[in-house]
Amino acid sequence: MTHTLRAPLSEATAFLAAYPDVEAIDIVLSDLHGVGRGKIIRRHELESLFTTGRGMPASLFAQDVSGDDIEAAIALIQDGGGDSRCWPVPQTLGYHQATGRGVVLLQMEGADGAPCPLDPRAALLAQIDRAQGMGFTPMGALELEFYLLDKDRDGAGRPQPARAPMTGRRLSHTNCMSVDELDEMSPFFDAVYAGAAALGLPMESLISEYAAGQFELTLRYRDLAQATDDIVRAKRLLRATARRFGMEACFMAKPFSRSSGSGMHLHLSLTDAAGVNLFADPSEGTLSPLMLHALGGIRASMAASMLVLAPVLNSWRRFAGTVYSPAANTWGNEDRNVALRIPAGSAKSRHFEHRVAGVDANPYLVAAITLGAALDGIDIGTNPGIEGAEGAAAYPPMPRSWLDAIDAFEASDSMKSLLGAPLHALFAALKRGEHDALAVSVTDLEWQLYGTTL
Repeated sequence: MTHTLRAPLSEATAFLAAYPDVEAIDIVLSDLHGVGRGKIIRRHELESLFTTGRGMPASLFAQDVSGDDIEAAIALIQDGGGDSRCWPVPQTLGYHQATGRGVVLLQMEGADGAPCPLDPRAALLAQIDRAQGMGFTPMGALELEFYLLDKDRDGAGRPQPARAPMTGRRLSHTNCMSVDELDEMSPFFDAVYAGAAALGLPMESLISEYAAGQFELTLRYRDLAQATDDIVRAKRLLRATARRFGMEACFMAKPFSRSSGSGMHLHLSLTDAAGVNLFADPSEGTLSPLMLHALGGIRASMAASMLVLAPVLNSWRRFAGTVYSPAANTWGNEDRNVALRIPAGSAKSRHFEHRVAGVDANPYLVAAITLGAALDGIDIGTNPGIEGAEGAAAYPPMPRSWLDAIDAFEASDSMKSLLGAPLHALFAALKRGEHDALAVSVTDLEWQLYGTTL
């Protein structure tokens, strides 16, 4: 079975009938950073989007986070600068209550009608198709950790936690898992949940996380392609809703040096054609050999994958404090200090949790390299190695910096195989260009430390 790239016209006609007053629709293509690029089209253009697609340049995938071209990346795209066709992603068209507009995700095709090899969603679908060819259906969910910040900065011009809409109190303490704090924030989160319902977005539990103004949302465990689409849509919903409450939703991995970082943990399992979980324990106290092989495959390419999991300079600040932020190639049962955790729970619902990715990572790329590496391990029967911290010594050392991660990713045959050679080369060029630009930038902190002192 191959995933279809194109949503049927019936989705557009149903939406137009359900929302006769909606006059505009956001059409959103995720770039290699996970940033939404696209347009706002008018109501009368929606059906043609579904029947003939919409042109956008593939050079969007050669831009940095701020939307500027990276020269070395642009040189890899040899299409003459023309448009490629983008098509609506099935089951992502919905009504965005915060904006009063519709919204739909897009995926790009090449000139031959095949998935564009530079599109991160296409990289994931290629691994899903590979899994289905092996008799597996990938299932998953991603957790979404984030900060809510005040739109106004503090007296020193620095970001600060938001004020609770109900009380006006500024969030100032960790208050991990505080239900009262969630109640103070309830006008905002009520709007988020209402918005999720309108979008058909399956948001579930909400907790106050391990820092002032930090929260975590979970989404329903389901088909892996839909689960990654869910994260893209959830981020957009949180951002748009926060703006209307005088707040900003922040998806940096480490926005505050002395506070907890924000991760995007991926939960993953494989089912058979009948929906039976193939990672289920075969007997009491025994883990599935299939799942253990999957863990072995992921561990084998963990070091090379770090650029996908920690893609920007700020990502690496999250690993400076390693409490619950795994920075080593480890696995274990019910242990939040390891990279690959097997949560406690029902033997029938057994799965693993990949805990390394920051919330700043592209969910499509994270899912693609995780699933792909798991399939590699299953394909050759890779042993997962020793549990716990001592098991890390058997594997190549993890990158210690962003530049080390760029070098390791660029040289990796496994990453090239999992993502495809064109996307692999483009992502490496983008990140090296971003690194080099930041390396020559003089920061405010440097001026404070050295400007009039040395």
